[in-house]
Amino acid sequence: MTSLANKKIVLGISGGIAAYKSAELVRALIQEGAEVQVVMSESAMQFITPVTMQALSGKPVYSSQWDARITNNMAHIELSRGADAILIAPASADLMAKLSLGLADDLLTTMCLARDCPLLIAPAMNLQMWGHPATQRSLKRLEDDGVIVLGPGSGDQACGEVGMGRMLEPSELSEQLVAFFQPQVLSGKRVLITAGPTFEAIDPVRGITNRSSGKMGFAIAQAAVEAGAEVHLIAGPCDLPTPLQSTGRIKRTNVITGEEMHRVTLASANCDVFFAVAAVADWTIANRASQKIKRQEQSGLHLEFRSNPDILLDMAKLAKRTSRPYCVGFAAETDRLGKHSKEKRIRKGIPMIVGNIGPATFGLDTNEILVVDEKGNQNLGRASKLELARKLIAIVSSRLP
Repeated sequence: MTSLANKKIVLGISGGIAAYKSAELVRALIQEGAEVQVVMSESAMQFITPVTMQALSGKPVYSSQWDARITNNMAHIELSRGADAILIAPASADLMAKLSLGLADDLLTTMCLARDCPLLIAPAMNLQMWGHPATQRSLKRLEDDGVIVLGPGSGDQACGEVGMGRMLEPSELSEQLVAFFQPQVLSGKRVLITAGPTFEAIDPVRGITNRSSGKMGFAIAQAAVEAGAEVHLIAGPCDLPTPLQSTGRIKRTNVITGEEMHRVTLASANCDVFFAVAAVADWTIANRASQKIKRQEQSGLHLEFRSNPDILLDMAKLAKRTSRPYCVGFAAETDRLGKHSKEKRIRKGIPMIVGNIGPATFGLDTNEILVVDEKGNQNLGRASKLELARKLIAIVSSRLP
């Protein structure tokens, strides 16, 4: 994945123990394809060395506004020109205060004041410092000035206390930076997504399920958050982390059965777009046992099935009455993908359906999908599920009123 390909990122590091995470952040950004230029404050060098950051970034590290390596001796100008963004991680309380007041007494702060590109900061400090009224005033002024604030998170701190103020993890910052550069085509929209399998109990230890991993639904959730949406992800039994949770724009509800998923989905139907990605079991067990069925008792085992409620059909009926949400169904087929997907779209009465060959994608990080709507069929080819999810989001956003 090279979601930051051709992006030039200036990584600023201010003084704080979280500076040790900046080394891993450089690696994460480079793995995403970014070109990273590191600028350090004098206090940052008390926590991590320029040698380390130069080795990881592959570029000279700058810390002095008087650095003669810059031809015109204007490092604060030259380093920010051509950059796609400046990310300061960690951003200390002192640095936030300076930036909020427009103070510029070293290379890092002067560069931020002279920039012509977006500025993102990842605060990192003790919980008392974070909660102090002066820091909160700095935060508000920075946000009012258009600075993007990533985090902070909550948890164990180097001082031994626990609470808000932890710098987000490098992987979270990398994800949020990737999201920052995605087109905000769903800004202000509410998106509802079902993902993963369901599990229908036979007895307390056995059940019927399917091979869905949930990866496609979770990829769509990530792409929707990246596109600016507020997302509610309803997940069946799967062990996937919630994507972009640190943004605060995704809510996750875990369910087990098809009936649970139906109930939660219909209760959350006040949304703009609904992606029915989950592989919901068509049937549930009507005569499930209250105790484990013993092997010696299974010779006369008889299971009675009843249909699970049809989540997509019920959401489509709601959309016809209220003109929202825009419903996108999914069809996992084993043959004649185009024909079966088109038939399912018409049968459900929805504007769009996405088809894929089921056994060939379960559990993988890649997929090949066919988008079917009133405009015809569009094969998006084989790619990572996240890449396909971003393409799908772009298509859906173009269809919205």
